[in-house]
Amino acid sequence: MESKERILRPVKRIHGGVFLPHHKGTAELESVVMPPPAVVTIPLSQHIGAPCTPCVNKGDAVYVGTKIGEPGGFVSAPIHASVSGTVKEIADRTVSGRTVPCVIIESDGQMTPDPNLKPFAVETAQDVAEAAKNCGLVGLGGAGFPTHVKLRPNENAQIDTLVINGAECEPYLTADYREMMEYSNDIIEGVYLLKEKLGLKQVIIAVEGNKPKAIDLLYKIATDKRDVDNEVRLMKLPTSYPQGAEKVIIYSATGRTVPPRKLPADVGCIVMNITSIGTLYRYITTGMPLVAKRVTLEGDRVKAPRNIVVPIGTTVADVLTFAEESAEGELRVIIGGPMMGNAAADTDTLIEKRTNGLLLTNPPKKQVETACIRCGRCASACPMKLYPAMVETAYRHGLADRYEALNVNVCMECGSCAYVCPAKHPLTQVMRTAKAELRRKPK
Repeated sequence: MESKERILRPVKRIHGGVFLPHHKGTAELESVVMPPPAVVTIPLSQHIGAPCTPCVNKGDAVYVGTKIGEPGGFVSAPIHASVSGTVKEIADRTVSGRTVPCVIIESDGQMTPDPNLKPFAVETAQDVAEAAKNCGLVGLGGAGFPTHVKLRPNENAQIDTLVINGAECEPYLTADYREMMEYSNDIIEGVYLLKEKLGLKQVIIAVEGNKPKAIDLLYKIATDKRDVDNEVRLMKLPTSYPQGAEKVIIYSATGRTVPPRKLPADVGCIVMNITSIGTLYRYITTGMPLVAKRVTLEGDRVKAPRNIVVPIGTTVADVLTFAEESAEGELRVIIGGPMMGNAAADTDTLIEKRTNGLLLTNPPKKQVETACIRCGRCASACPMKLYPAMVETAYRHGLADRYEALNVNVCMECGSCAYVCPAKHPLTQVMRTAKAELRRKPK
C-alpha cells in the first residue's frame, strides 16, 4: 500500500459511547446464497412513511424484480417480488408488531428475472434520486428511511458532503463488511457516480478501525485516479459503539451537529450505508431492484455462523431450515444486532429490507434490578448527552410533562445506557416508551 496520508482521523470525538466485544466471527466467511423458499410473504410496508398499495392480483405471474407494491406517497418506496412464481394471496399479516398488507408469492423455484428489467440511465442528480426510488432502496439495517427522499433534499439545503457509513459497530454483524469485501468494485463505481452526478465537494468513507482488510480495500477508492482534487477521503473511526449512528457519524466525519428535529441535509450532508452504495450501482447497471438482503446468522445457539443472502419475505424458520440450524427448545431470536435489535415473536417473523442480522441465543437470565445509585454512568455513555436516569424517574412517577424538557425525542435508542447501568434498569425500554408517549401527546 502507498503512504496513508489520505486516511483521515475523526474531526470530532463523540460524547459517551461504549466499548463492546466485537464477536465478528463471520467476517472472513464468504456469503452464501439461499435458494428460494416455497413461499415468500412480502410486506408492503418496509420503510418509514406511507405503505405501498398492491399493483398485482391473486393469480398473477411475477418474476424476480417485478414491482408488486406502488409507493403510497413521497415518503415511501416501491416493493418488488423477490422470487418468480404466482401471487397466491394478498392479505394482512402481523409484521414487526403491526398489521400490514402483504403479497404472498408461491415460488416456482426458478428465480427468473423480470424480462423488462434494464439498466437505468443516469445523467443528473434527479436521475440518481429516481434510480434510488425505482430500486426500492431504503436505509438498510436502520429505520428504513427511503433513500430517494435523502437524495431530494429541501431546495434550500446546500449539500456538499456525502458520508458513506461503513462503521457496522454492533457486535456479530458483518453483512456490510462482506459487501465491502465481495463487491468493492460496485462501491468504487457507485462512489464516483454519486460524486459526479450530485456535484459533491467531498465524499468521506467512514469505517471503524477493527476492519483492516476493508480499510486496505477502501483506500483504493480514495486513491483512484479519478479523484484529481483529493475530494474522496477514507476516514478510520474509533472502534466504539454507536459510532455508526447517523448523527454520530456526521459529527465524527465533519464536526457538524445535526440539531434536534432536523435532518442531515440541514447541515449539508447525505449519509448512505455502504451496502446502499453497492445496491444502487447494481440497480443502475442491471435494473435489478432490491429483492434480497445479506443477513448475518450468529449467536450462541448457531452451529455454523455465516452470512446468507436471503430473498426478502422469507421467514426466519425457512432461513434456519436452509442453514440446518435447530429452533427446538427455549430460544430467543433477535432481528438485528444485540444492542438495537428486537426479539422476534416467533420464527414466522419475516426478513425485510431492513434486516441485517439474525441472532439465535438462549433466553436471557432474569436481571435483578436494584435501586439507582445516581452513579451517572448512563449520562456518561449517552452519545446524545441525555440523562436517562432522570427520564426513568419521570416515567415511574407519571410525569410525562417533563419528557420534552429532558429531550427524550433526541434519544436514538442505541442501548448504551442500559448496557452500562449497574442497577440493571431497562433504561432503553423506558426511553422508547417515553418517546412514544410524547408522540401521542396532543399538540
